[in-house]
Amino acid sequence: MIELLAPAGNFDALKAAVNAGADAVYLAGENFGARAYAQNFSRADLTDAVKFAHLRGVKIHVTTNTILSDDELENFAEYIKFLRNINVDAVLVQDLGAAKIIRTVAPNLALHASTQMTIHNLEGVKFLETLGFSRVVLSRELSLAEIENIAKNSAIETEIFIHGAICVCYSGQCLMSSMIGGRSGNRGRCAQPCRLPYKLVDANGKNFLDNSVGEYLLSPKDFNTLELLPQIISAGVDSLKIEGRMKRPEYVATVVKVYRDYLGNREQVLTNQGTGNREQY
Repeated sequence: MIELLAPAGNFDALKAAVNAGADAVYLAGENFGARAYAQNFSRADLTDAVKFAHLRGVKIHVTTNTILSDDELENFAEYIKFLRNINVDAVLVQDLGAAKIIRTVAPNLALHASTQMTIHNLEGVKFLETLGFSRVVLSRELSLAEIENIAKNSAIETEIFIHGAICVCYSGQCLMSSMIGGRSGNRGRCAQPCRLPYKLVDANGKNFLDNSVGEYLLSPKDFNTLELLPQIISAGVDSLKIEGRMKRPEYVATVVKVYRDYLGNREQVLTNQGTGNREQY
């Protein structure tokens, strides 16, 4: 069954996602997540979140996808043990050193590769498989044909973004944020410089563009793949991911419900899966 994966920046958003029909929810604790300015979840909240979701048949994926510094390694290992003990379903990483720690202290914990790893071909997916990854969030720059080639020839799961904000940098690996804003996106503190107004000028300061294109030259439009879902599903991906851990619960509920309605009622999907009926897709 294809998974509908929803974002949650706080407990209200988690409830909204679950009640709207998400199969799984991704969220972060107070450290190591790539959205440091979201409200996020304390350890007590994380424990409650797992219980809340699991009682309703929904999985919890925890993002631990910042690049680690040397002085964080011990605390990171302890945090992973905590996540293991509260029975989260998976963790996402960008840092291969973090992946090594997870495989050491929690070898049975499902390991997912963050989109910030920029995995964009079948060779990259196969390499991560040898490191013990069970899922890869593919680069957002890939075409449908490239996604299909990877998904249908991969022994591990594939996940792609289907809705929400996207970064002008390759898979969110932004150095511009740290250079202009003094805050690293790879440490979860993106200053969003791509959302600022810019002008494209020549060496003499002459504007190359007229006013019709506007000033937000580095700010891509949000993803909206609803009309492409039949092709995406046919491509063979395992998980459809909605962006939005900084979004309000109302946004999460609305977007999840729209995609849930298209994919089919969650309970009916689960029932039909047991009988081999996939007509709703």
